[in-house]
Amino acid sequence: MRLVMAAAAALAGFHTAALAQETAPPVSLIPDAAADMTEAARLEEFEALLDAAFATGDFVGLSVAIVRGGQTRFLKSWGVTEIGGAPVTPDTVFRIGSLSKGFTAALAGKAMSEGLLSPSDPATSFVPSLKLAGGAEKSLQLGHLLSHQTGLPPNAYDNLLEEGAPVADIYPKYRGVKLICPVGGCYAYQNIAFDAARHAISSAYGESFEFALRKRLFDPLGMKSASVDEAGLYATGNWARPHVRDRIKGEEDAFGPWRGTAIKPAYWRVPAAGGVNASARDMAEWLKAALGHAPAVLPRETLDLIFTPRTVSPGENVRMRSVSPRFKAAQYAFGWRRYAYEGVPLIAHSGTVEGYAAQIAFLPDRDVGIVILSNARSKRLWRILPSFLDRELGLTREDWLALNDNAATAGSK
Repeated sequence: MRLVMAAAAALAGFHTAALAQETAPPVSLIPDAAADMTEAARLEEFEALLDAAFATGDFVGLSVAIVRGGQTRFLKSWGVTEIGGAPVTPDTVFRIGSLSKGFTAALAGKAMSEGLLSPSDPATSFVPSLKLAGGAEKSLQLGHLLSHQTGLPPNAYDNLLEEGAPVADIYPKYRGVKLICPVGGCYAYQNIAFDAARHAISSAYGESFEFALRKRLFDPLGMKSASVDEAGLYATGNWARPHVRDRIKGEEDAFGPWRGTAIKPAYWRVPAAGGVNASARDMAEWLKAALGHAPAVLPRETLDLIFTPRTVSPGENVRMRSVSPRFKAAQYAFGWRRYAYEGVPLIAHSGTVEGYAAQIAFLPDRDVGIVILSNARSKRLWRILPSFLDRELGLTREDWLALNDNAATAGSK
């Protein structure tokens, strides 16, 4: 623990403070009679917006959950698991890509809260083969891994991972990579380096990362179909296949039809960074825990620790402002991003692997959040979040989904 408790206490306020084709009808959970009419009206409007977005053909399958006050207030799915296949349901499992990082941070945070780990623990005590230029690995700490402050350039050697290189062979190769800043001196997003945190978790608990994830998060939260490997995805029997589409040459933001594509397994080999598979129903339970409604699993102390901002991420400001200029003040905590959306604190993360896209976000001060899962990646998917936030915050409605101009955001992102 050492300095962890003081830091968490000082910053605790951050948490408080498809195809347009015929398919079976989507499954929908409408607010119960106890819900106030204002919430019901918002959700009805938002549901109609999502219906219209899906009808553009910019998705194949889509599943959305909204949680408020520890309850699932909305759970609806659209489209199909694959072209010509079965309908997507709230229990259909998707790959969630980098949303996996939030689970890793939670496990590491639990171990820190229990005195088994500290953010200042040397990274090389868990991964001795990890090297950096000039011996900089000597100053690399677990907290740096969890907040992308390794000094490496962004996504360092993801190309080797995707080409099939063993992760253990990549760690020592970082010795030959020129650092863009000193360790701890700047933010630069990583997958392979971030995944080194799973070895710390395994060391702390004396069990595999995969076993710790199921025992300490998935099972106690009731995430019945969640898994962290390729076999786990297939074992569900209800999983969304990945889809891509080809850009039409000579036409701006013009694409051909969606088509199925092969599963790419690379990021299951860095499970702490990108290996989790889950359904919208699973992710609703995860969102409740992140909002503080499962204290026996994720105590407030752990949540405050992992949601504490550690570094600014100016490049993320640029990326998110291309979605909506209302996103500002991007920071990174442990496995989670933080923003101010029109001045209101927002905690979120997005994730992609080829043929899939996912997003999770919540307003901690308002105890409400959303999960969005898709088996195709398009610009419209990322614009669901600001459409949701505008309604939750009572802001002027903007046509982020470009439903009045379908061509404006029909391209992939």
